[in-house]
Amino acid sequence: MFETTQFLKSPSGATLAYHVAEATTAPRGIVLIAHGMSEHSKRYARFAADLAARGYHAYAWDHRGHGETTTPDAVQGQFARRDGLDTVIADTMAVRDMAASNHPGLPVLLFGHSMGAMICLNTALKHADSFAGFAVWNFDFGTASSMPLMRIILGVERWLKGSDVPSSILPRMTFDAWGKAIPGHRTLLDWLSNIPAEVDAYIADPCCGFPCTVSLWFDVAEGVVRGADKANLSRISRDKPIMLVGGGKDPATRGAKGIHWLEERLKGLGFSNISKQVYPEARHESLNDIVADVATEDFMRWAASICPTR
Repeated sequence: MFETTQFLKSPSGATLAYHVAEATTAPRGIVLIAHGMSEHSKRYARFAADLAARGYHAYAWDHRGHGETTTPDAVQGQFARRDGLDTVIADTMAVRDMAASNHPGLPVLLFGHSMGAMICLNTALKHADSFAGFAVWNFDFGTASSMPLMRIILGVERWLKGSDVPSSILPRMTFDAWGKAIPGHRTLLDWLSNIPAEVDAYIADPCCGFPCTVSLWFDVAEGVVRGADKANLSRISRDKPIMLVGGGKDPATRGAKGIHWLEERLKGLGFSNISKQVYPEARHESLNDIVADVATEDFMRWAASICPTR
């Protein structure tokens, strides 16, 4: 478990709550962990402990509008009142620079799950040279063509009630629909994991499951469009290591179709260092599902190929 919550003042104005698991063997690298929507960084303590045991300093932080992070320009479930995507990327870089300063000379990997994967790839579009590799897990950039419709729906909500309030339509189109897509579902959150205890832990967690604002959904739509754009992706070095992961029973990625889509998009642009893992029976949260141990080992192998022992 993470022992202490620490705080970092980001240049964006946010006070970022973060947690660190220091390497317990010879240090070989740094892994930054970007969590998903409507959750928080402490949920990655088990993964961070595994990383520490393999020689990685693991840093996980709460995004704006999530967990214990505070900011003057956002409410719960919101990145910022304006330019939210760029602001959360700036926060990511603040954590990266702090971690690199604390452990000079070590390669830095950026891991992102779900919304965190959206942040991960969008950070790569602007700051690829600041990282040794990117792990993009459980997110669907292949839905970019549907983002204009999503923006229209969000625009109506914004016109009716503003941007700083929860969206009432998008959760029904996404989370609720994904829950109903699981055959024989026990709860509408069964799309997260095959393991009932993991689903129940999420439901019982007061820092999970809160509604996100209209503006955050706009930021997610923007992140999908940017991340799918060929010109933007072409800014990344073609030999940059990129790991793609998804679950074959994850409705949030259309049963991993979104993972295959991104792989093909990258290969079509000439990317040569792509590692893809799709776990046929897994749902959305790879690290909290029946494939957790396998997925963790696959990440360790990928990371070891980038961060040699010293």
